[in-house]
Amino acid sequence: MENETLIQAALSRLIKEKTVLVIAHRMRTVAGADRIVVLDGSMVAEDGAPDKLLAKKGIYSHMVKLQTESQNWTLA
Repeated sequence: MENETLIQAALSRLIKEKTVLVIAHRMRTVAGADRIVVLDGSMVAEDGAPDKLLAKKGIYSHMVKLQTESQNWTLA
């Protein structure tokens, strides 16, 4: 988690004022994006700003919820 945070901070500095295409499975990676395109198979399922997609309660919102919940999981 610490390495991911450092990498994201470095990338944020490098991509400032640029158009960048990011492909990610971790929602945290794309949370600061201006626009997110959610793919379901080969189809665009959702498209928009992160806050709009969260409010829509669709696939993106569901993935954010699952990943947020899984952050506190531990192995017994």
